[in-house]
Amino acid sequence: MTDVAHPPLRTYGRVRSRVIKPTLSARLESLLPKLSLPPLAPGALRPENLKPGATAVVLEIGFGGGEHLAKQAAKRPDALFLGAEPFLNGVASALRHVDEAGLENVRLHCGDAREVVLGLTSTSVDEVYILFPDPWPKTRHHKRRLIQPEFVEALARIVKPAGFVRFATDWADYADAALATFLAAPVFHWQAERADDWRLPPASHETTRYQDKGLGDISPVFFDFARRSPD
Repeated sequence: MTDVAHPPLRTYGRVRSRVIKPTLSARLESLLPKLSLPPLAPGALRPENLKPGATAVVLEIGFGGGEHLAKQAAKRPDALFLGAEPFLNGVASALRHVDEAGLENVRLHCGDAREVVLGLTSTSVDEVYILFPDPWPKTRHHKRRLIQPEFVEALARIVKPAGFVRFATDWADYADAALATFLAAPVFHWQAERADDWRLPPASHETTRYQDKGLGDISPVFFDFARRSPD
């Protein structure tokens, strides 16, 4: 019997909850097709084709309601911002932020962020933001957490030398596990030099709606990992 390849475990929970308001639903129908990333064949997504001359390429994984993504994109109109989020209500919220701010430098993927990472060409991204991903707090669910060795390896492929990944969480055991996973990857270097470097939000950070809820068991921590340059 031929082995059947199984899809990777889902790293997120629900993809839709309450009924989406008519105004947001209208944006899903009219605006999302214009902002959606093209089909994601492995290694074929070239950011330079989406925004020629972009000063930087930024990927936000699991952008929630889109607050951080939209505010960062508004501050840096010359950069290209890519966002991935499987929760349809969150995508609808992000479209509202993009539309109301008149942003022209944002492209979205309504689905698993790992599809975007797989689709991007090598060394094509300057910054990756993973802010408060689903913590899967129960021990039996830890295998569903996004930060796993194979995913960090996938990030290492797409991040440019001297680029960085920012990971934030408010769950202590996820913070410990994620830090250990990144430190085990030789291509990434933890940039913290003192406790305040990870205990305090970076100056460039924009608070997210999830962060304001304070659902975790610790104050938020922020880990920045720089991609080492080849020897």
